[in-house]
Amino acid sequence: MIPLQLTLKNFLSYRKATLDFSGLHTACICGSNGAGKSSLLEAITWALWGESRVSTEDDVIHAGADEVQVDFTFKNQDVTYRVIRVRRRGGGGVLEFQVQTPTGFRALTERGMRSTQQLIVDYLKLDYETFINSAYLRQGRADEFMLKKPSERKEILAELLKLNQYEVMAEQAKDLSKQFKGQAEQLERDMESHQIQLQQREAIAQAQATLESELRLLQQGQLEETKRLQQLQAMQHQRRTWEQQLTWHRQQYQNLTQDCDRLQQDLAAIQQQQRQLEALLQQEGEISAGYSHFQQLQAQEESLNHKFEAHQAAQEQRRQLERQQQIAIDALNKQLQQAQAQLEALGQQEQEIKQILNQSAEVEAGLAQLQQARIHLTHMDKLQLQVSPLLQRQQQLQNQLERAQARLSARLDELRSSVSQLQAQHQRQPQLQQAVMDVGFQIENLEKKRVRQQRVQEKGLERRSFVERLQENQREYEKQLGELTQKLQMLQTPDAICPLCDRPLDQHHWNRVVQKTQIEQKDIEQQFWIVREQLAACESELQVLRAEYKKLSQELAPYDSLREQRGQLQAQLAATDDAQNRLQQLKVEAVQIERSIQTGDYAGDVQQELWQLEQNLQQLNYDEKNHALARNEVERWRWAEIRQAQIKDAVRRQAQIAARQPELLVQIMGIQRQIEQSQTDSEFSRRIAALDLQIQEIDYNLDRHNTIRKSLRQAQSWQLRYQELCQAQQQYPQLCQRFQELVQVLEVREGDREDQYAQIESVVKQIQTIPDATEEIQTLERQIFDRRTQLDEYLARLGGLQQRSIQLEALQAQYDKQQQKLAETRKKYRVYEELSKAFGKHGIQTYMIENILPQLEAETNSILARLSGNQLHVQFVTQKAGRSGRSSAKKTAKIIDTLDILIADARGTRPYETYSGGEAFRINFAIRLALARLLAQRAGTALQMLIVDEGFGTQDREGCDRLIAAINAIASDFACILTVTHMPSFKEAFQARIEVAKTQDGSQLSLSI
Repeated sequence: MIPLQLTLKNFLSYRKATLDFSGLHTACICGSNGAGKSSLLEAITWALWGESRVSTEDDVIHAGADEVQVDFTFKNQDVTYRVIRVRRRGGGGVLEFQVQTPTGFRALTERGMRSTQQLIVDYLKLDYETFINSAYLRQGRADEFMLKKPSERKEILAELLKLNQYEVMAEQAKDLSKQFKGQAEQLERDMESHQIQLQQREAIAQAQATLESELRLLQQGQLEETKRLQQLQAMQHQRRTWEQQLTWHRQQYQNLTQDCDRLQQDLAAIQQQQRQLEALLQQEGEISAGYSHFQQLQAQEESLNHKFEAHQAAQEQRRQLERQQQIAIDALNKQLQQAQAQLEALGQQEQEIKQILNQSAEVEAGLAQLQQARIHLTHMDKLQLQVSPLLQRQQQLQNQLERAQARLSARLDELRSSVSQLQAQHQRQPQLQQAVMDVGFQIENLEKKRVRQQRVQEKGLERRSFVERLQENQREYEKQLGELTQKLQMLQTPDAICPLCDRPLDQHHWNRVVQKTQIEQKDIEQQFWIVREQLAACESELQVLRAEYKKLSQELAPYDSLREQRGQLQAQLAATDDAQNRLQQLKVEAVQIERSIQTGDYAGDVQQELWQLEQNLQQLNYDEKNHALARNEVERWRWAEIRQAQIKDAVRRQAQIAARQPELLVQIMGIQRQIEQSQTDSEFSRRIAALDLQIQEIDYNLDRHNTIRKSLRQAQSWQLRYQELCQAQQQYPQLCQRFQELVQVLEVREGDREDQYAQIESVVKQIQTIPDATEEIQTLERQIFDRRTQLDEYLARLGGLQQRSIQLEALQAQYDKQQQKLAETRKKYRVYEELSKAFGKHGIQTYMIENILPQLEAETNSILARLSGNQLHVQFVTQKAGRSGRSSAKKTAKIIDTLDILIADARGTRPYETYSGGEAFRINFAIRLALARLLAQRAGTALQMLIVDEGFGTQDREGCDRLIAAINAIASDFACILTVTHMPSFKEAFQARIEVAKTQDGSQLSLSI
C-alpha cells in the first residue's frame, strides 16, 4: 500500500486539511507535542479499517463539529483505490470504496458497511492488527516485546504471529476429543443395554403364539352369540314397530274424540246466536221509525249550521271594514299634524334668517383681514420650500459627524482593551512555555502508563477467559465425582446389581466394577485438584492485575484534562509570538485616534458641506415661528369666510320659505275636508250599511239552533240500533248454513273414531303374538361386551408383543450400526486427542516459533548492524537448563522453555536489560522493524509503506545519525517511509518535511520538499 492523498474534515484536532504524498519517499512529520502529528496516521487507519486510538467512535469528531470525513487515496499492486469514510455524531456512518479507471473512479461499495469493510481487507490482504504490528510502528510500543519477562515473550511473539488461532484449534480439538470419548462410553453403555434386551426375543415369540390361539377361540364364541343377538333384535324391532303403530292409532282416536267435543260446543254457540238475532229482527218496525226521526233532526241541524256560518262571515267583514275606515281617518289626521308642524318650523326659520342677515357689515371687515393674512402665508410657504431640503441635508451631515465620532471612540476603546490584553499575554509567555513543557512531560509519562494499562487489561481478559474454562471443567469434574460416589454407594448395598444393566453381580464382577469405579474416581479427583490449584493461581494473578489496573486508572485520571490543557497552552503560546509587534501598532493607532477626537480633525468633507449649508440658511432668513404665526393669523380670520357662506345660504332659504308657506296652508285645508268626507260619505260607510242589510236577511236564531242540537243527541241511539238490525239481517242466513255444515262434519268425525277403535283392537292382538325379549338381549349384550373387552385385552397384548418384536428387530439393526459408530468414534477420539497435542503450545506453535526465530534473528542483526556500526549482535535463546527435583544424592536436570535475548558487543555477551536507553532503543527498533517485515510476509503482502511513530529522545547525536542512516539504508525496500518526531535536530536530517502546527482553527499542515 502506497499513500497518494489524504483529505481530512473535522478529524480529531483537524478542521480541514489535505496532504499530497506525491513525490514523497522518505519524509518526516514534525511539530510540537500535541500539534496533531499522530492524528494524520490515525486518520489513515480510521479511513481503511474504522479503527483508531480513541475509546468511542464519536471521539474522532472535532470538538464542536457534527460530522467527520476522511478521504484517502492509495495505490496497491499498481492499482489506485480511494476510501471515503463519514460519521455523524450520535448517528450512523457511510463507507465508500472506489477504484480508478480511465474514465474516473468507479464504485466498489457493497451493500452495508460490514461487507464493504471486508472487501477493503480482501483487496489489501491486510487487517488492522497486522498493519499496526507491521507497517505502523506506533508511539510507545517499540519496547513492548522487550519489556516482557523471558517466559512471556513467546506468548507475545505468538500473539504477533497470530498463533493464538492454533490455541483455539487446540481447545476445540481437546473439546472434540472429550466429546467423542463421552460418545464412545455412552455407546458402550447403550450397546450393553441393547444386548440384554435382544435376549428376550424367543420368550416374546412363544407368548405371541399362545395369545393367537386363545384369540381364535374367543372370536368363534363371539360370532355365535352375535348371530343369536341379531335374531332377537329383529323380533324386538317388529314388536316395537307394532307398539309404535298402536301408540299412533290411540293418538288419532284421542284427537278425533276432541274434535267431536269441539264441534258439539260450536253447534251450541251457533244456536245461542240464532236466538239473539231472531229477537232483534222482531223489533224492525220500532227501530225504523226512530231512525227516520233521527234523520229529520239531522237535516234541520245541518241547515242551521249553514245559516250560522253565513251570519259569522258577514259579522267578520263588517268588523274589518270598520277597522279599515278608522285606519284611513288616522292617516289623514297624521298628515294634517305634519303639515301644521312644517308651517310652524318655517316661521321659526324665518326669524333665525333675519338675525343672520343683520351681521353683513361685520363679515365684510373680517374678509378684508383674511385676504391680507393669506398673502403673508403664501410668502412664508415659498421660503419653506426653499429651506426644507437644506435643513434635511444639514441633519444628515450632523448624523454622519456623530457616527464618525462614535466609530472613532469605539475603535479607541477596542484598541485600549487589546493593548492591555497583549501586554498581559506578553508577560505570560515564559510561564506558558514552562507550563507546556511540564504538561508535555506529564502526558508522556501517562502515555507510557496507558500502554502498560492496556497490556494489563489484555492479560486480565486472557486470565479471566482461562478461569471460566477452568470453572467449567471443575463443575464437570464435580458432577462426575458425584455420579461415581453414588455408584459406589449402590455397590455397597447387599445383593447389589449392576448400575448399567440392572443385573445381579457375582463376587468377581462386583470386584471388577468397584475397582474400575475407584480408579476412575481417583483420576478425576487428581484432575479436579489440578484445576483447583490452577484456579487459585489464576485468582491470585487476577488480584495482582486488578490492583495494578486500578492503580494505573487512578494515575491516568488526569490524562484527558492534561491533553486538553496542553492544547490550550500551546494555542496561547502560539498566539504570543507576534504580540509585541501588534502591541506597538495598536498603541500608535490609539494615539492618532485620540488626537483626532480632541481636535475634531475627522470627516472634513462633511464639515465643509455643513458650513456652506449654514451660510445659505442665514441668507434666506427663514423662521419657523414666523411661519407658524402666519398660519395662526389665517385661521383666526377664517370665521368671516364661514359667516359669508351662512349669509348667502340664509338669503336662499328666505326665498324658499316665502314660496313654501302658501302651499302648506292649501294642503291643510284639503286634508280637513277629506276627514269629514270619510266619516259621512265614503266607500267604507256604504259597504258597512250593505252588510247590515245582509245580516237581517239571513235570520239566524241561536236558541233554536241549540234546541235542535239537544234533540239530535237524544235520538242518536236509534242510529246504533238501526246498524245492529242491518247486521242481524245479513248474519242470520249465514248462521243457519254454518249450523248445517257442522252437523255433517260431526257425523264424519264420529265414523272415523269408530274406525280407529277397530284398528287399535287389531294391533293389540298382533303384539300379543310376539313375546318381549328385552332381558335376553341385555344378557347377550353384556356377554358380548365382556368377551369384547377380553378380546381387546388379548389384542392389545398381542399388539404389544408384535410391537416389541418389531422394536427388537430395529434394535438389532441399531445395535449393528452402533458397533460401526463405536469404531468410528474411537478412531475420531484418538485423532482429535493427537490434534489437541499437535496444536498446543508444545506442538505446532513451538515448531513455528523455532522456525521463525532464525529469520527474525538474521533480519534483526542485519538492521542492527546498520544502526550500531556492526557493534551489536542479537541472539535468541529458546531453552535453558533448570532443576526439576531433589533427592538425597543428586538433582535431576530439566529443560525449561524460555525466550532470552542476548546481545553481544565489544565487551562480550550480556542481557538486554543491562543496556542504556540509546542502545536499548536501537535494539528495540531493529527487532520491531524485523518483526514488521516478517508479519507483512506472513500476511501475503509486500511491505511497501513504513511508519515510524517513536520517540527518538533517548538517542545521542551519533545514535540519531545511525538511525537516520538505517532508515535511508532500508529506504530502497519501501515505496514510502514516514517518521514522526518533535526534535528539531532530527527533522533537519530529512529533506522532505510535513510541518504540523496547532492553531485556533485546528491543526494546519505545510509541506516542504
